Amino acid sequence: MQTTSWEDEFREYVTARGPALLRAAHQLTGHPLDAEDLLQNALTKTYLAWDRIEDRNALDGYVRRAMVNINISQWRRRKLEEYPSDELPEPAAHDPLPAPEIHEALEQALRELPERMRAAIVLRYYEDMTEPEIARTLGISVGTVKSTVSRAMAKLRTSLGLS
Repeated sequence: MQTTSWEDEFREYVTARGPALLRAAHQLTGHPLDAEDLLQNALTKTYLAWDRIEDRNALDGYVRRAMVNINISQWRRRKLEEYPSDELPEPAAHDPLPAPEIHEALEQALRELPERMRAAIVLRYYEDMTEPEIARTLGISVGTVKSTVSRAMAKLRTSLGLS
């Protein structure tokens, strides 16, 4: 496959300016992996508009502006999952068991659950399946999945001394 001169020019630009643009993306996102994604999206937009960009000296500004716009769009789409509060939450109670022992206790408590409860918990929390997926897998209704998981969690909390 033969590349055109503007594709070579774009490739040279990315090779030369990529590290500096990645640093700018990292400053925008605060996270290295998000910065890579942001830069990739901005470079994709730049690639698609390459033939319309007349001033090649303004390429960095074009890419940076694209990164800012993409980042703002992502902020707007993001759902706010944490809400500020005037009151601090109560401090967490001390763990009933140290970390290695809690895992052993949890495994033991899981083994003591009835088979359907254990299956529902494992599918829900270990396999990260949705309630409808669990219902299809176990051949039960979604309502039965919900009540089974709820009862199983209550038994686990009691077994682990968390209730």
